[in-house]
Amino acid sequence: MNNTKRRMDLVLLPIVLLAAFLNGYGIWNDQYANSYYTTAVGSMLSNFHNFFYASLDSAGSVTVDKPPVVFWIQTAFAYVFGLHGWSVILPQVLAGIGSVLLIYFMVKPTYGLAAARISALVLATVPVVAAVSRTNNIDSMLVFTLLLGSWFLFKGSKQGSTWRILVAFGLIGVAFNMKMLQAYMILPAFYLFYLLAFQAKWRRKIILLIGSTAVLAVVSLSWAVTVDSIPEDERPYIGSSETNSVMELAFGYNGLARLTGQQNTAGNAGMPNGMGQGDNRGNRGDSSSGPNQTGSGVPGVGQDVNAPDNDNMNGSNGNFPNRQMPNDMEMPNGRDFGGGMGGMFGTGEKGPLRLFQTELSGQSSWLLPVVLLGCIAIFAGLRRRNITNKHKEALFWLTWLLPVAAFFSVAGFFHQYYLIMLAPPIAALTGAGFVAMWKSYRDRNGWQAWLLPVSVLLTTLFGWYIMQVYNDTIGAGWSISELIAGILVTVILIVMLHRTHQWKQGFIIAGFIVMLIGPIYWAFTPITYGGNSMIPAAGPTGSNGMFGGAGMGMPMSNGAGDTEMPTMGGRGGMGNRNEEVDTATLNYLKEHNTGETYLFATTDYNQAAPYIIDERAAVITLGGFSGSDPVYTTDELEQLVKSGQVKYFMVGGMGGRGGNSDISDWIKEHGTEIPTSEWNTGTDSGSMDNGDTESEAGLGFGFGFGFGFGGQTTLYEVKL
Repeated sequence: MNNTKRRMDLVLLPIVLLAAFLNGYGIWNDQYANSYYTTAVGSMLSNFHNFFYASLDSAGSVTVDKPPVVFWIQTAFAYVFGLHGWSVILPQVLAGIGSVLLIYFMVKPTYGLAAARISALVLATVPVVAAVSRTNNIDSMLVFTLLLGSWFLFKGSKQGSTWRILVAFGLIGVAFNMKMLQAYMILPAFYLFYLLAFQAKWRRKIILLIGSTAVLAVVSLSWAVTVDSIPEDERPYIGSSETNSVMELAFGYNGLARLTGQQNTAGNAGMPNGMGQGDNRGNRGDSSSGPNQTGSGVPGVGQDVNAPDNDNMNGSNGNFPNRQMPNDMEMPNGRDFGGGMGGMFGTGEKGPLRLFQTELSGQSSWLLPVVLLGCIAIFAGLRRRNITNKHKEALFWLTWLLPVAAFFSVAGFFHQYYLIMLAPPIAALTGAGFVAMWKSYRDRNGWQAWLLPVSVLLTTLFGWYIMQVYNDTIGAGWSISELIAGILVTVILIVMLHRTHQWKQGFIIAGFIVMLIGPIYWAFTPITYGGNSMIPAAGPTGSNGMFGGAGMGMPMSNGAGDTEMPTMGGRGGMGNRNEEVDTATLNYLKEHNTGETYLFATTDYNQAAPYIIDERAAVITLGGFSGSDPVYTTDELEQLVKSGQVKYFMVGGMGGRGGNSDISDWIKEHGTEIPTSEWNTGTDSGSMDNGDTESEAGLGFGFGFGFGFGGQTTLYEVKL
């Protein structure tokens, strides 16, 4: 018992508690979280068919745009705790905490206790980590899985353990089944570290490497190959794919298209009033499916801007072709969606300094100066015949960091929250590098002794640069305080460099704390300013969102269906639209149901979301996420009605896009419109009439999730 107490690091406890608070506080206020994924969990709870494929709707018509592993975990939590926003967020909260623990235990054996503590604290307070881990987006669980694989790699390499190496590469395969090719970003680090550190003869090393790669491939492609081998009429359509193929989704939409920015530009049906171009893709060509299993997911340029990952827009840059808005409205000040301000999703301009630009720097870049100078300290003593574990592990983290940073510097399409991929190597290298600089400073090791004070100065200057843009929002005190404190501590460290003083170590610690002022404040902003579950990002008002780093000064609503936090209106990006069940609609549909399997079908998945989540109702989405995806042909729709599976159809929402035109036209032609007064309370969920949406939208239109431009929803009854 006493030995256990001596081994316990009491400093780690408050770090873990801080991570738990940043990741988990207030998640019970998020009613629907990312409603796209929460809707899928609701559908997955209904039967194994939907569970296996990660179906978006109750009919098993279409999958979500990612593989199912994270959603399997979320469904398990929802099964135990009930389907709530917090229950599907909880796995990511725990994953974020787990990542903090993993980085601690990975850094400690080689770099020591102080470095491990620093790394754990840094990872807990990387702003984008805090922002993402409090949502049901995939990335927090992805990073935890990659770190777990890295832990097995470290252990296996040091001990020459075959099974640990196989598990390490297998876990990367599991991560592939979370977010596809994004998981492979760390493979260069895996291969390099294995070759440098695995303790075995070269023949065994090469054989094991080949075997590990085979395990990686088998685990990675197991679900994709299984699904693609099933006849299309026996499974859902693969959401967001061009060809109803998981493999194409993995290497196209979720792969190379992220780099090039050219995402499914073949079809962009459904954009409001001329905002899209191209064909409607109303037919699925030769592919067909039965009435119970059709699909979706070809998000052409008509894709919703606030999609979890469905970020397609017109053209290779993801920008709109013009500034035309519904009803010929234009963006204020002549600003188009892609121009200036970091493009559509606030990701800055491509180039080597992209991660240092205002649009992205606040998410994860705060400590990059420490990482740079710390690596100089770590590798300063490197000799060809004296490559230590410290050098090998630092190379692992660098080979994780640099390719990922290079990708985001040139990528055409990504969201700010993808930068969570940078957090683990930044945290590890900050801990290892700061301690290396600390030792050089303490030992007065020539020019290397200057690295510590210089790192404090550069990092605090960079922190001031990031924060000062938002002085009008947060006050100038934060940026100026960090700047003054950083300069003061730097001067003291320089003065004390060649002196011996009992306060010397205290000032070194103070220098590190000063560097953390900015990132810690930013990490708290999702709590203090309100978060965005669809496109999470850290920062105060206007620091994130679709219109770039400084926002537009016009709070918007995105239709995730979340319970709006009191300060949500202050953000310059997309907030969360209050989608909810309309009691009058629910009662009407139930009372007039004459044995149909599905309560209704809708061209706007947002309208289905609250009924699937809150009421566990059976609802069909006719167009997948985008509303324009080729889920059903008109013949299949006719068969659905004739077989008595559905008779009510909601058309509209999303600014009146109404899905692909063939489906909408067929419904209107064969259906009878139900007067709104008979089935709706007057708060049309697809329009601006939900109370405060118009007042939030500063332009007089509901710029909602999926471009909810205030389009009316119409209910049709179809009998054949």
